[in-house]
Amino acid sequence: MASRRTLKAAEAIREVVATSLLTDLKDPRVQGATITKVEVAGDMRTAKVYFMTRGDEGKERTVLKGLQSAAGFLQSKVAKRIDSRYTPTLQFMVDEGVKNLIRVTEALAREHREREAEEETVEEDFEEEDEFEGDGEDSKA
Repeated sequence: MASRRTLKAAEAIREVVATSLLTDLKDPRVQGATITKVEVAGDMRTAKVYFMTRGDEGKERTVLKGLQSAAGFLQSKVAKRIDSRYTPTLQFMVDEGVKNLIRVTEALAREHREREAEEETVEEDFEEEDEFEGDGEDSKA
């Protein structure tokens, strides 16, 4: 269980890094990156910064390299914000949780479309059966 101190530090780091991405960094590689969460170690020496970006794995690698290049600059920004004996070393990681959520959402949407198409086919079959039954009754009269 994370302490209140590490949770506050993680939130401060997330705010600093996210704000710096928007306002201070001019590196085109990090454009479009979103900081999703930060996990700070109990000793406050390391912080894992999770990010997501739109695009394929190539885009993620490009953003990761850009963030790693800017790590020193971002650490100096964090040092100014956090009053701690140590400034955490920032480690950037792709947020797999968000990627998994997107995959599940796409799979559910695909399943939903397939079920709707299947139900429409069944309804059309019932309508055709009703038409055939109606023809048989008309011929008796």
